[in-house]
Amino acid sequence: MSRFLGNRHIPADLERHTAAPPPPSPKKTTSGAHSPESLLDIAARKVAEKWPFQRVEERFERIPEPVQRRIVYWSFPRSEREICMYSSSPDSGDDTRLPFRRGIGLLESGCVDNVLQVGFHLSGTVREPATSSEPELVCNVSVSFDRCKITAVTCSCGNKDIFYCAHVVALSLYRVRKPEQVKLRLPISETLFQMNRDQLQKFVQYLITVHHTEVLPTAQKLADEILSQNSEINQVHGAPDPTAGASVDDENCWHLDEEQVQEQVKLFLSQGGYHGSGKQLNLLFSKVREMLRMRDSNGARMLTLITEQFMGDPRLVLWRQQGTTMTDKYRQLWDELGALWMCIVLNPHCKTEQKGFWLRQLRRWNGVDVCPLEDGNHGSELTNLTNALKTQTHNPLYSLTRPHRTVFTRAIEACDLHWQDPHLQHIITADHYTNYCYHDNLDSSLFDARGWPLWHEHVPTACARVDALRSHGYPKEALRLAIAIVNTLRRQQQKQLEFFRTHKKELLHKGVTSVTNLEGWVGHPLDPIGTLFCWLKSKMEPNPRLSLSLSLPASGPLGSGRKTEHPASPAQRFLEEGESFVSLAVETALIGLGQQRVMPDGLYAQEKVCRNEEQLLAKLQEVDLNDSLVKIFRKQAVVLLEAGPYSGLGELLYRESVPMHTFARYLFTSLLPHDAELAYKIALRAMRLPVLESTAPSGDLSRPHHIVSVVPNRYPRWFTLSHIETQQCELASTMLTAAKGDARKLQTVLESIQKNIHSSSHIFKLAQDAFKIATLMDSLPDLTLLKVSLELGLQVMRMTLSTLNWRRREMVRWLVTCATEVGVFALDSIMQSWFTLFTPTEATSVVASTVMSNSTIVRLHLDCHQQENLANSARTLALQCAMKDPQNCALSALTLCEKDHIAFETAYQIVLDAAATGMNYTQLFTIARYMEHRGYPMRAYKLATLAMTHLNLSYNQDTHPAINDVLWACALSHSLGKNELAAVIPLVVKSVKCATVLSDILRRCTLTTPGMVALHSRRNSGKLMSLDKAPLRQLLDATIGAYINTTHSRLTHISPRHYSEFIEFLSKARETFLMAHDGHIQFTQFIDNLKQIYKGKKKLMMLVRERFG
Repeated sequence: MSRFLGNRHIPADLERHTAAPPPPSPKKTTSGAHSPESLLDIAARKVAEKWPFQRVEERFERIPEPVQRRIVYWSFPRSEREICMYSSSPDSGDDTRLPFRRGIGLLESGCVDNVLQVGFHLSGTVREPATSSEPELVCNVSVSFDRCKITAVTCSCGNKDIFYCAHVVALSLYRVRKPEQVKLRLPISETLFQMNRDQLQKFVQYLITVHHTEVLPTAQKLADEILSQNSEINQVHGAPDPTAGASVDDENCWHLDEEQVQEQVKLFLSQGGYHGSGKQLNLLFSKVREMLRMRDSNGARMLTLITEQFMGDPRLVLWRQQGTTMTDKYRQLWDELGALWMCIVLNPHCKTEQKGFWLRQLRRWNGVDVCPLEDGNHGSELTNLTNALKTQTHNPLYSLTRPHRTVFTRAIEACDLHWQDPHLQHIITADHYTNYCYHDNLDSSLFDARGWPLWHEHVPTACARVDALRSHGYPKEALRLAIAIVNTLRRQQQKQLEFFRTHKKELLHKGVTSVTNLEGWVGHPLDPIGTLFCWLKSKMEPNPRLSLSLSLPASGPLGSGRKTEHPASPAQRFLEEGESFVSLAVETALIGLGQQRVMPDGLYAQEKVCRNEEQLLAKLQEVDLNDSLVKIFRKQAVVLLEAGPYSGLGELLYRESVPMHTFARYLFTSLLPHDAELAYKIALRAMRLPVLESTAPSGDLSRPHHIVSVVPNRYPRWFTLSHIETQQCELASTMLTAAKGDARKLQTVLESIQKNIHSSSHIFKLAQDAFKIATLMDSLPDLTLLKVSLELGLQVMRMTLSTLNWRRREMVRWLVTCATEVGVFALDSIMQSWFTLFTPTEATSVVASTVMSNSTIVRLHLDCHQQENLANSARTLALQCAMKDPQNCALSALTLCEKDHIAFETAYQIVLDAAATGMNYTQLFTIARYMEHRGYPMRAYKLATLAMTHLNLSYNQDTHPAINDVLWACALSHSLGKNELAAVIPLVVKSVKCATVLSDILRRCTLTTPGMVALHSRRNSGKLMSLDKAPLRQLLDATIGAYINTTHSRLTHISPRHYSEFIEFLSKARETFLMAHDGHIQFTQFIDNLKQIYKGKKKLMMLVRERFG
């Protein structure tokens, strides 16, 4: 910052150069009181704060040197707050790594030297001591300042950051804390004016000599230009002076490195939310708010720089082109950006031209195609929804329901708001403003019955005013307006309650509810309830950062220029006896959370509703409930239950209203120790989820339907439905836990669950929760709660019986466990009605098997009679299942009926009856092996022959899984006798066409005598069966025929790499051929035929001749 100064006449009294003494400090008299400050210092201080030095020079023809010195002295900042703000992160506490804390450390360690103030320029050296890893560093620091603000900083450390480095902090604080130790000189131009020609020449030559390596080229260049008559430097009057202070045209603001702000925001955005970049961007937003609270114009300037980088993010274009959505955390950053601009344009002292500049800027960003929308992303769901609603596009109301609103739209709209309303001005500026001093209240809208002021405005907008007042450093005014808004909400709630009570019968008879609020307060882009709650709750205990702003001078229409007092004392004028700001905050949150409001469209907007509700409830849970707060909870709970369509807990509920499950769970747990009946009323009422009901109320024309009524789906597009159902389940689980031991309440909760919860997985979770609570290790089982658990489990079974559910088997096992805990009658009951709960497979393989296991008998402590009754029920179930699904249940039925001869025979007959049509060979072979294992070989043989009739093995299926079953069946037949083997071989010949399998069977049948030993035993001395007679002759012929057919099939598409494998196959075929009486002749003829037919395959036939002649 260099200002051009012209040549001027030097007064005689300024021709000498003396170092003025440091400014006088107020001194104590002998009585201990401070002596008054001089009039010169008072005047100089005020001038230094408000006037640029050029204006002082222009205003007064001659300024005495002592006056100049006092103005220069008082122009440096006297407060450390701003220096701290520009050198530390918000809410960083006492982090010693921050530049501000490090700077204090350097100052207190005596590392600041050579401090010199020349006019409006401060310089010095700061020594950073050596560490184990870094050598000592000496930095040259310079600071320019104007009107108590640092306007430029330079440091040789090369710091690249938004914040001032520790060395700048150390030098600045040295000047703030030790002004008397700083050498003070007038601007260098003033010193030069006092020199004659010889002194000036000597000054220049010494300067060049001391710094000749750096200065000489520049000095020669300047000399050449000055000596040239036509040079540019000679066209300008005077010469620049970097120490002369600001010109009239210079903007008076603290130094902010714009390039670094842009670079860091760009870097954080490029990291895509990784490496803590989201947190860093939020810290920058907090820094903007901190600047606004200090009424620093750099707040808007910094936000503009951040916004430009956000708008230039290349991912916006990419997401738009691909139709994908931005990440949730990134979307929240855009929300904060929009909210900050809302705060800025609502600055109560914003000048018209400044607001006009911001409006043009916001409209420019708003018009960019990729600017994010307020209620969601440029994602695919919006396009799909629009397509689904094309029938509505001709409706003029449709364009109103889906306007193009970006994150900047509300800030643009806020530019039309003003603060000149007389009633609003009285609210925020007067501590004793009541209807007794304001008579224009004919419609009772300005004051309540107590005479306290009300403020009727769109609630989110009114709360945005509170946020703006708070953000711009008007805490007292913000608190007054907040209290007026809360009183207005209370009065509105009371009027709604009275209206519903008057028209209750009529509304209940109609059975439908109109939408009372299309725009909910919780989840709103401006977060009105969160704003009121946080501001009122912050009054509970002083905020150290806020206390800095409480002493800021108020001015203009919001104050008289005196310092603002602590806001708690005067504002308590509008608190009832026993009320506090915390109780107001809590009541506001309860009113907002209980508001009946429509679920918004779009994924992001719906997620935001859930997230904001949970955030607000988390803040509520931080408040310790005392008697006065419990009283408020009771009052609000009753009002919410009785407020009809205005409350989300009222009797009349719009189908698409935001559910109250999460809020009701908080109310339930809070009220339970104080008023259990009221707590259960709230929770049971909140269990509703009408959006999942099969039919919606008809005749509701209060809202242009652009979700449900025109989309041909059963449910609207609720993207958060899974989360909502989980919250509903959590509410029910909380009630079940609390109702343990109370049969009446448990029954009521059970009925509510069965009526309102539509998800089998959630009901199953509730059943499991109830079971865990009922069977806690430190107490006896609660039988009533166990029965509730069982009842819920039975409902799950019925719901999932005909649907696919990957947890079904787990559910069945759990139900049996639960029924076992309840008792033998429960087990008997589920077996009696198994067909309504289980599939036949589940009933036999899980239910009946578990019931008949030893562990169940031991667990139930049953006597013999009870065991037999339970076993009979299980066997009856098994037989019923086998009749219904013999394929999957026959084996289980046989297993379960082993100990009861009649039941076993019945099960076996069911298998025989089903074998012809309903069962495949695999199932029949399995049961046949089971019969052999149980000692019924003839029954096994019969089932094996039945299985063979369903089997068909082609020539190339030599690895078929049924081969082992075929070999086992033939071995079984062989072991039973010649007749059985003779009966099974025709079946084998008919079913099996694979030569290798047939030859294997043939070879095994020739090793032992039929009917004497098993297949795998040692060879005996009995008479072996002849291959020339039936039944083996038939098997031999079939095997030879299979080899011949398989050979021709292989040769049709054989490749050279399979030649050697084919030769080995022929070798095995020869072994089978030779088993026949004339086998050698047959094989020779077979080979000759091959040579003749496939003589074209010369190489293969040569291999055949080499091996077989």
